Amino acid sequence: MKKIVTYISILILAISLSSCGYNSMVSAQEAATGQWANVESAYQRRADLIPNLVATVKGYASHEQETLTGVIEARAKATAVTIDASNLTAENIAKYQEAQQGLSGALGKLMMVSERYPDLKASQQFSGLQAQLEGTENRINVERNRFNKMVIGYNTMIRKFPKNLTANMFSFEKMDYFKADPSASKAPEVKF
Repeated sequence: MKKIVTYISILILAISLSSCGYNSMVSAQEAATGQWANVESAYQRRADLIPNLVATVKGYASHEQETLTGVIEARAKATAVTIDASNLTAENIAKYQEAQQGLSGALGKLMMVSERYPDLKASQQFSGLQAQLEGTENRINVERNRFNKMVIGYNTMIRKFPKNLTANMFSFEKMDYFKADPSASKAPEVKF
């Protein structure tokens, strides 16, 4: 008799958990953290392209060693910063973004170097790598936007009644968004 009561209790608990939204909250949370992995993957693709880009520029502009070294160091810093998907706090996302911004700045300088070397600009290898890098930057933006969309869905779910009761009971925490770098709000100064 005790086994039957135990089984019925477990069955009632399982039904109530699934109907109170617990499973959908887990699914939404996993979708958002999975999307974060896509953001990191897009940044990794950019980091993987950089050694080829640097090698190509090095062949044409060997005396631009300071710029090349800066790109290599920025890449090393950017790839050293990682975030555990279960710890996506605003502070951790900001640290990750700061490391990526350093790499973006170094790449910008590298692209300016290419303007000084017509032979380099005409190189098919450099043009191909530059096109891949531009495409990767677009992918990064798409993945960040998808991540934020997933976080919106998850955060909305855990805040709406009656699922907010289940979310509080099982400690589902609000997730932070990937935000633009504050310096991005200022237009870059262009000098001729």
